[in-house]
This record gives sequence, C-alpha cells and structure tokens, in this order.
Amino acid sequence: MTELGYEQARDQLIEVVRVLEAGGLSLEDSLALWEKGEALARVCERHLEGARKRIDDKLASVDNGSEAANNGG
Repeated sequence: MTELGYEQARDQLIEVVRVLEAGGLSLEDSLALWEKGEALARVCERHLEGARKRIDDKLASVDNGSEAANNGG
C-alpha cells in the first residue's frame, strides 16, 4: 500500500469499518476488507507515532532551554 497521509488513511479506515459493520459481504470479501483495514490502521499508527515523537522532541528542546536559562547558561 502506498503510504497515505494520516487523514486519507483515517478516512479510508472509517469507510472500511462502515462497510464491515453494514454486513452483507461474503466471508472472503469481509476478510479482504478487514486486512485492508488492518493495513490502514498501521499507517495511521505510524503517522501518530511520528507526530508524538515530534512533540516529545520539541518539548525536550524547550525543557533543555529552560534548564540552561535556570543554570545561568
């Protein structure tokens, strides 16, 4: 699967869930759609982990700047 943006993957995942919840698919089609949903969920998770890391890195740099200022640096 080509790496989608977070919003694209999330929207596709929402649609997959909607179709699965509606029912009416064959077992094989349901399994294929579920596998697609799992892949989309992993894409979303990677994006969220990247965003979390960026926030943590930014907070760490702010904290380091505050410590340097408090230590007269």
